[in-house]
This record gives sequence, structure tokens and C-alpha cells, in this order.
Amino acid sequence: MMIRGHLGCVRQGWAKAAIGCLMILAILSSMRCRAQECQAASEMDAAVRSAMERAAQQYFQMAAQGDVGSLRQNAIPSVADNFNSIAGAVLDNKPNLAGATATTRGSYLLLAPGNAPLARAEFFCGIFNSPNRVSFVISSLPSGRYGVVIQDVKGGKQAESLSFVLQEVGGSWKLGGLYIRFTEAGGHDAKWYLERAKQFKSKGQMHNAWFYYQEALNLQEPVPFMSTGYLDRIFEEAEAVKPADLPGDQAMQLNAPGGKTYSVTKLATAYFGDNLELEMTYSASDVSNRSAVYADNLAAIKALVTKYPELRDGFGEVVARAVTPAGQDYGTAMAIKDVK
Repeated sequence: MMIRGHLGCVRQGWAKAAIGCLMILAILSSMRCRAQECQAASEMDAAVRSAMERAAQQYFQMAAQGDVGSLRQNAIPSVADNFNSIAGAVLDNKPNLAGATATTRGSYLLLAPGNAPLARAEFFCGIFNSPNRVSFVISSLPSGRYGVVIQDVKGGKQAESLSFVLQEVGGSWKLGGLYIRFTEAGGHDAKWYLERAKQFKSKGQMHNAWFYYQEALNLQEPVPFMSTGYLDRIFEEAEAVKPADLPGDQAMQLNAPGGKTYSVTKLATAYFGDNLELEMTYSASDVSNRSAVYADNLAAIKALVTKYPELRDGFGEVVARAVTPAGQDYGTAMAIKDVK
């Protein structure tokens, strides 16, 4: 029997961005583009593009070496003062960055004019509503010149995308943000998960289809504030199959044998090694009694798989995580083949 009990966090599926389009944007897009301008690589001045991509490559080398000190020194002040999340991401991903090579997937220049921060900066690249459109929506953005450089990183333990948000300061491109995303999960890329989602949909397995669409979005989306025509299509397909009983604003009540009910607050994909996991988070009053919580976790897993037997076709294991109001948690993973 494959059962894993532990404290701490199982690697979470990446947060999903709600990507959609309103018809009114078609009317306002030309006006907005004049205010907040976006230039793709093909539209950019060659010298500007070269400087941005050269800076991104330099920062990639620092990240690959685990040199968080140099990254911080080259960051804008607001980022340098709150650098722990970036430092943690770089160090956590060192096995995937060390010895790897980075190639540029896309570069974008974002121009935010004015003297005051923009409450909601919207940048549209390309022709609105075209298949090749790209847009960025960033909240509370100070005026200035920004760059987004997206790299594909291969050759390490796991393939990833590495995206840099840059800000031009005194003629140099400084680090304004860094996003590291896996581009494969369990040895498969976004296209594979998208194809599997469509297969589950054709079988009427809407829960599996929904979660696989989410994993396709996770792997395809380099930064959470970016939208493309391709991401829009995946999102729209996913919304069409979204089950009504998933936890959201209201918790899902999961009944287990013996009359106990678990209040499930979240269901999301995650992965451990080559196993795609479904992680379930539920509310608990206390997790100090490890034996009791361990038993509750196994009971919750069994109740979930019993309620949705289709999950046996979609996942290698299920994780149940009990979380208290104060944030203490205890998680247990169980291979789905062992759920009886």
C-alpha cells in the first residue's frame, strides 16, 4: 500500500487566472492602446529588444547559479525590499535551473505613461480578438517602461518556463518580478493534458475533464496576468464542463461512512514525482492528534473517491489535507489504486 503522511505542503497546482473577453473591450481597445502601449518582439526597436533579452539572460544565469544576492542587487527597490518569495522560488528550483539552457519564447515592451500609478493597467498586443493576440492586466502599476521576457528552460531535472518582469531604470533593465512555472507535469506537457481533458469530456467524466483543463492552463500560462487567444480557448472549454458541485464560495460537504461529514474548501491538481495528484483541503478544528487526523484523511479520501469513481481514471493518488482556522495543517497522500 502506498500511503504518505507528512506535515507541510504538497506542491500545489498553479493558481488559475480567469481569462475572458468582454465585447466592450473591442470598442475601447484602440483608445486604451494609445494610453498603455504594448509592443511584441517584432514591433520593438531592435536595440531595446536586445537590451531586454540580454538582461533576462543575465538574470537567468544568476538564477541558475542560485545567486539570489546578485538578483536582489539588480532588482528595483520595492522588489529588493521584499525578496524572500523570489529567493525561495530560485533556490527551490535550483535542480531545474542548474546546468539548463534558456531560450526566449517571447518578449514584450509595456509602456505606462503618466506620473501616477495606474490602478488597472491594460496592455493589448496585436489585433484585438485575433488568434495571436496577447494582453497583460496589472494592478497598481507605477508609470514607466516595462518589459516581459518569457524563457523556456530545458536541460535541468524538470522543464520550466522562466519569466522576467523588467523595469527600465536609468537606462538599465532592472528586475521587477520573476515567475517560474513547470511546463510539464508527470512527464507530459499542456497539449497532452488538453487532449486528455477532451477525452474525459467525451466520456461524460466532467470532473476529470475540468481538472485536466486546469492542469493544461497551469502548464501553458507563463505569468498569471497574461492572456492569449490560445489560453482563452482553453479557459472557455473548461468553463463549459465545470461541475456545479465543486467547492468555491461555499464548501463542499463530503459524507463519509459512520456519519462523519468533511467540509471541503478546495480541490486542485498537484503532482509528486510522476504521479498526478488530486489534492483535497478540508476544515479541521485541530490537527495536534496525528493519529486521529491521519485516520480522518484516509476516510476523506475514501469518501471522495466513492462519490466520484471517475477519479480512478484520472489520478495516481489523492491527497487529503486537514487545515485549522489558524492555518496548521496535516496532509496524507494515498495511491488511488489502494482506495478500497
